[in-house]
Amino acid sequence: MESKEELTPAHIMQIGVGFFASKVLLSAVEMGVFTELANGPEEFSVLAGRMGLHTRSARDFLDALVALGFLQRANGIYSNTPETELFLDRRKPSYIGGILEMANARLYGFWNHLTEALRTGRLQNETRVGSGESPFASLYADPARLKGFLAAMSGISHGANIAIAGKVPWANYKSYADVGTAQGDLAVQIALHNPHLKGIGFDLAEVGPIFDEYVEANGVGDRVHFQAGDFFKQDLPNVDVITMGHILHDWSLDEKKMLIGKALKALNPGGALVVYDAIIDDDRSKNAFGLMMSLNMLIETPAGFDYTAAECIGWMKDAGFRQARVEHLAGPDSMVIALK
Repeated sequence: MESKEELTPAHIMQIGVGFFASKVLLSAVEMGVFTELANGPEEFSVLAGRMGLHTRSARDFLDALVALGFLQRANGIYSNTPETELFLDRRKPSYIGGILEMANARLYGFWNHLTEALRTGRLQNETRVGSGESPFASLYADPARLKGFLAAMSGISHGANIAIAGKVPWANYKSYADVGTAQGDLAVQIALHNPHLKGIGFDLAEVGPIFDEYVEANGVGDRVHFQAGDFFKQDLPNVDVITMGHILHDWSLDEKKMLIGKALKALNPGGALVVYDAIIDDDRSKNAFGLMMSLNMLIETPAGFDYTAAECIGWMKDAGFRQARVEHLAGPDSMVIALK
């Protein structure tokens, strides 16, 4: 008689109290632990003192970071791991902690209202109570905050952006426009990997100075420039390829279809539309991050949601694109390429 594998609640408990680990990491980012250790390894008492940790919490907190794989410890000396050294030192261009800072300051609390969002379908961010003004209105009005936010978006998109710069058949094209370009990392990566291309970053006017600074810092200012515009109000640039990264999931179905239609109209004959998000697998059973990102759109937007590749391809073909395909990029992100 075959013995059945014993069932345990381990997975249930790991997910159920997963916020323990999440908050330990988010607090470490908030306090600058990894930036401090980027200066060099430190012994316990020095690190605890510099971080302002209470004697009751210090050792448990730092050793929890060790146990979770975010710090290393040898002979009482703490240091970053290779990953936290690269990605969580605020002074490095590879820093992705900006998105974690936002998650800590904003999303962590808003997700406490997920049950209400699931039952009402209403967003649960700053606009849940108060004036009703979008948090992005004040964000875009503050250049310093906006720069940090856009840099965070670059950090979490960088891997996918590099993949797009290499995987799209760019040799077939001469020009491109990155719509909703933010800091411009996708536009920059495409230019760096394809010296024959000329590109445009298309976004709201407030983004322009931040985009220009990033483009110049990466040495592609002679081939990539900024064009101010609102993709709901203006036509998109007339180019061979239009890219939209982490854009479509912000909007309702009708708005998604409208943006795809605008792209089709703007593209040169034989051109291509490239969209990417944490696209959900067609079976809706594997890309957990994509599904949870869709729930985050429920929390953050009036009608946004993430989608499957089959859904996106259907919208593209309905708009008039002649063919479309999906290709994985990096992590949970995939792109759909549609040809005019």
